[in-house]
Amino acid sequence: MKVQKKYYNLLKNGVKTIELRLFDEKRKKIKIGDKIIFENLDNAADYFIGEVIALHRAQDFHELSGLIPISKTGFNTQKELVETMEKFYPLEKQKKEGVLGIEIKIKK
Repeated sequence: MKVQKKYYNLLKNGVKTIELRLFDEKRKKIKIGDKIIFENLDNAADYFIGEVIALHRAQDFHELSGLIPISKTGFNTQKELVETMEKFYPLEKQKKEGVLGIEIKIKK
């Protein structure tokens, strides 16, 4: 899973433990216990493996942000989370597909 450098570094350092995505066909296949390779979008040689420990589903990121600790997402506030995610995934697309919080722990 390719992640922008800023969010990748937060994941790699354990500050961010929930990766937020649209609940599309690829994400529907993810199960607890799966291993995911997280790759720095700017440098494919920089990657780590995370194990899925929980999956959090919701209709949109506003709803999801009320179900999970904001501190685990790499954002400071619910507003920041929702506004940032809407830049990646328009609200109409969120409502159509649903959204997912993929909670991970880094495999050492």
